[in-house]
Amino acid sequence: MKWETPVTRLLGIRYPIIQGGLAHLAYSELASAVSNAGGLGQLTAMSMKGPDELKQEIQEVRRKTKCPFGVNFAIGQHGRPFEDMVQVAIDEKVQVVSVTGGNPKPVLDMVKGTAIKTLVLVAARRQAEKAEELGADAVMVVGHEGGGHLGRDDVGTLVLTPQVVDSVSVPVIASGGIGDGRGLMAALSLGADGIEMGTRFIATKECSLAGDAYKQALIDANESSTSVIKRSLKTPARALKNSWTDEILALEDEGVGFEGLKSYIDGKANKSYIYEGKEGFGWAGQVAARIQDVPTVSELITRMIGEAEQIRASWS
Repeated sequence: MKWETPVTRLLGIRYPIIQGGLAHLAYSELASAVSNAGGLGQLTAMSMKGPDELKQEIQEVRRKTKCPFGVNFAIGQHGRPFEDMVQVAIDEKVQVVSVTGGNPKPVLDMVKGTAIKTLVLVAARRQAEKAEELGADAVMVVGHEGGGHLGRDDVGTLVLTPQVVDSVSVPVIASGGIGDGRGLMAALSLGADGIEMGTRFIATKECSLAGDAYKQALIDANESSTSVIKRSLKTPARALKNSWTDEILALEDEGVGFEGLKSYIDGKANKSYIYEGKEGFGWAGQVAARIQDVPTVSELITRMIGEAEQIRASWS
């Protein structure tokens, strides 16, 4: 089966599979493994200490792969300037930049005129249309099933993806609830040109920063094992259910606001859980229910492509 799509042509990759930004987890080991396996790996710029660390990680990816890779900028979630980090990506001539969690215009303006391809994560049709208007080369549309930060409307990937496909002329990448070959084929059937996966790539060998407890929780999860927190702040996000997220939801019911939630939802609480399995929270989409093992990235992508090709053959 030929896997050439507008996304593979745009990004210069073999398979239309993109690894999500994965705050505090997407560093050179994971990014290079995804790119070497035929997808697009990404680094998580805004989880890094500063420009020097980002430059070092970009150069480390280049030592590990000759394939294209991207740098993700989660500009709305970290509360610090990002321009110096974007400049590093420009200076290092990375092939792809993706923007999540905020207004993409400043980033798109900075890379305009370069050879860098730009992807923008959206959670609504109107956001996709705006991203195209601002010059994004492609949009990644995340449905309500996804892990991490979501849109304010509870619209699933199955409905949202074709809505966006019918509304923009740039390539569309589906995200949310996708973790295997069936999900890949479903996305393509909806008119998407590729997929983005976050949660599924956490449960891989090369996502070595993710602790064993976090990965085991993903394996143990069922379709009801996640909760959407931070609705009261109008920044809903999906995480694995545990006593910590239960407490967050209870505090939200009490109306404590950002100040009352701050210590529960910050990066420290996130890293405590995902790195060490201690008190805190870990992002995860509903696709966690479909995760049953921790393969290498290469094994995962090879398996996905095999599943997808079997499905395609059964349609003949």
